[in-house]
Amino acid sequence: MSVKSVVAAAALLALATPALADIEIRDAYARAAMANAKAGAAFMEIVNTGPEDDRLIGAASDISERVELHTHIDDGNGVMKMIEVEEGFAVPAGGAYMLRRGGDHVMFMGLRGPMNDGDTVNVTLTFEKAGDVAVAIPVDLQRQDGGM
Repeated sequence: MSVKSVVAAAALLALATPALADIEIRDAYARAAMANAKAGAAFMEIVNTGPEDDRLIGAASDISERVELHTHIDDGNGVMKMIEVEEGFAVPAGGAYMLRRGGDHVMFMGLRGPMNDGDTVNVTLTFEKAGDVAVAIPVDLQRQDGGM
């Protein structure tokens, strides 16, 4: 194999390899309101240790039929409503972004089974720059809002 071929192969491999993730997931937990709930959610701190802004643009898990990025908004009549955030959530370079109860979160819709305390939910978070980040998130049904 010639030097030119080795360099070309190395270049192709570098292009095919996802960027090293500058994303860290901290203090993640998931929950459902009750044992027979059809929806659940995950909350966490997303830390971007890299030099460039990134954006969480999607999530996937086999725990439910659909996984979406959601937030809560006031419908103008004092009623809070959950809606999908299709553009995702910006995570600034050298900063963090919180997904928390009552705010932005990962939503599991059409749960395929109960979310039991102590279980683990496998989730793949997709970022514009960092690509896919796999996270094992513990189910914690006892956690209160102030835990983050």
